[in-house]
This record gives sequence, structure tokens and C-alpha cells, in this order.
Amino acid sequence: MSTASAPRRGRRPGRPPKVTEEAIDKIRERIVTGAWGAGDRLPKESELAAELGLSRNSLREAVRALSQLRVLEVRQGDGTYVSSLEPRLLLESTGFISHLLLGETEIELYEVRRILEAAAASLAAGRIDATEKEELGRSLERMRAANTVEELVEADVAFHAVIATAAGNGFLASLLASLSTRTMRVRLWHGRAADDALDETREEHRRIYEAIVAGDPELARAAATAHIASGERWLKAQLAAGNSV
Repeated sequence: MSTASAPRRGRRPGRPPKVTEEAIDKIRERIVTGAWGAGDRLPKESELAAELGLSRNSLREAVRALSQLRVLEVRQGDGTYVSSLEPRLLLESTGFISHLLLGETEIELYEVRRILEAAAASLAAGRIDATEKEELGRSLERMRAANTVEELVEADVAFHAVIATAAGNGFLASLLASLSTRTMRVRLWHGRAADDALDETREEHRRIYEAIVAGDPELARAAATAHIASGERWLKAQLAAGNSV
């Protein structure tokens, strides 16, 4: 009588082998501790494998994975370098992942955006310079003059991008940029489906603009929160009615 063998426990789908994870951890540690900085060239493969106590195969897999995450940059014929490590670069995958979110997870995305947009508006109110004020005003005028939903949403995206830049926090700006691309489709849908959506959007942005230009962080935070919450409520109602974005 044969005995049933115990089921094999494999690694979780999508996760690299343990040796590759160890290689990634060792490379990451070198970057985090400052041993390698942005733009630094890594030692040759054979030297680095020996230095880190890794096989060359596991090192190659780690380099490939970190290259996809924009942490490392492989230059053919020149070697492997630490990337610029700029937030915009490192958060590229966030924008890609956000496009895969559906249903209730889109509500969660809006909740995050509501928090971050409010923070950006508050910071911008205290940090925006004269040039950025002019640029923000031009984006608002473009929204007022827009004849189509597409034109208004394009100006809307530009308006929020100016605020994110004026906030003076590169990491925050990169996060907002990645979220903005995903919520653009919802904004287009909202503008086409709701009769009064365009006028409401223009008015909400006017309030945000005036609060930021006046240098009032709390008023800017409140105006931005109300603006994003308005779209969030509309999206919840659509999903509750069984509609999909």
C-alpha cells in the first residue's frame, strides 16, 4: 500500500527564489547604508558576486529585478549603475499597478488621493512662488475656457500637477502623479455623466486656487479635501448602482 506524499510547499507565486531575495537584500543594504550612491557604478559581476558571497546566477537575477524597479540601471557594454533614485523613477511601478485596480479598490485609491491632495494643497499654500502662482492661474483659466470634458480634465490634471510641484516635496509629487493617471478615467466619466459636474469642478478649483494664492494652508487643505471627496462620493454611488468605470 503506497502512502500519499505530503504536498510540496512551493514559494508564493510571483516571488523570486530565496537566493535571489537574499541577493536583492544585500544590494539594497549597500545602497541604504550609503556604500553605493545614486549614479555609482557597481563592481564587475565576478568581483561583486565574490564580495557579497553570492552565485553569479543569483546576482544576475537580483540585478534584473532591481533594474525593473528602476533601482539599478544596466548599460550595455558599460556596466551596472545605481539609478538616480529619484522618487519619480522609483514610483513608476505604482502608476502601473494603480491601473489594475477595480471596483472597491478604486474607492480606496480615491481615499488615498483625498489625503495626499489635501496635504499638497496645504504645503503649496505656504511654499508656492510667483511663477507657480501664474502657472496655477493659467491652468484655472484653461478649465474655465474648456469646451469639452477632455479639455477640462486635461487642465484639471495640469492644475493639480502645479500644486504638487509647489508643495516642494518630490516624493509626494511622484505619488500624486501616479494616482492622477488612474483617476483621470473616472474624472472623464464623471464629466460626461453628470450634467452639473463641469461647473462644480470649476468652482471647486477656484476655491483651491484662491486659498493657495492667499497663503492659507488650512483653507487650501479644506478646499482640496472637499473637491476630491465630491468625486469620491459620485464614484461610490456609481459602483453601488452596479456601474463600472
